[in-house]
Amino acid sequence: MFEKLKEKLGSFKTVLGEAIEEKEKEAITPVETEVVKEAPEPEIQKPPEKIGIYDKIKAAVLEQEFIIEEKSLQDNLWELEMALLESDVALPVAEKIVESVKNELVGTRRRIGSDTGKIVETAMKNAILKVISVDSFDFDEFVKKAKKPVSIVFVGVNGTGKTTTIAKMAQRLMEKGYSVVIAAGDTFRAGAIEQIDMHAEALGIKLIKHQEGADPAAVVYDAIQFAKAKHKDIVLADTAGRMHTNVNLMDQLKKVCRVNQPDLVIFVDEAVAGNDAVERAKLFNSAVPFNGSILTKADADAKGGAAISISYTTGKPILFLGVGQSYKDLVKFETQWLIARLFE
Repeated sequence: MFEKLKEKLGSFKTVLGEAIEEKEKEAITPVETEVVKEAPEPEIQKPPEKIGIYDKIKAAVLEQEFIIEEKSLQDNLWELEMALLESDVALPVAEKIVESVKNELVGTRRRIGSDTGKIVETAMKNAILKVISVDSFDFDEFVKKAKKPVSIVFVGVNGTGKTTTIAKMAQRLMEKGYSVVIAAGDTFRAGAIEQIDMHAEALGIKLIKHQEGADPAAVVYDAIQFAKAKHKDIVLADTAGRMHTNVNLMDQLKKVCRVNQPDLVIFVDEAVAGNDAVERAKLFNSAVPFNGSILTKADADAKGGAAISISYTTGKPILFLGVGQSYKDLVKFETQWLIARLFE
């Protein structure tokens, strides 16, 4: 999972670390220095904006430090941006990460002999955390505290695993002790009702359905009313997959949300879709604002760009990742979880 991005970041860490070490050698070469007693690691401080030769010599000789300059990193930062783009990280996100890495490194004083690889890794971790850390939203905490029944509508393009994701979510919620009802709101696609019906039967969940071609808003409404009457906790509503360019289907989706006022709207797409998923998420969020995303097929995503880009692009968190075919293969997305996989 995310092997390509992990490889690119690891390679960049080595290259940039070597570049910093080269500048460290230059810092101590012009002047012979005496061996001084090792001092405690100083805090990172920004020197004056204009770094003169005196500042460099003073840092190297008297303080046993060297100053990282922007010109020594320019080529490497460009390589980092290219590596991110090759890993399907969206351009604005790649630029943000590179800028953050530069701001954290350039102009700082570093101890001569310090671990440059660790310095670069920390800068990259902090940069990625900044772009994927949007307003925190704890799905489990929300469901726990919300008035029941909690209605959740799932949206996205066709063929991304939305219906299977609903079944996985139902399994997860039932394991936490909630009672679940599913609404077969995809009345447009041939065979969609039968597909969700198979999942509901396998899980032992009540499915509310109408005939093919029925009004999906009415199906979701009936499911919510059933849940209220039977004291069920959660309603999970399927909807027809659609492209944002299909005006009629998008209007239909807007009607589903307008009529039923769901507690949550969740966008579903494939992690392997990369920048296409990022663009679709942005367009869907403009048409039908959602609360968060679920990325399917994350186990097959070697690049990892969508997982980094969607949160930053939409301002909405990634909630879960689909990592396999079974009903239990839905994992809660956490920023530290992603960082651990990119830098482990």
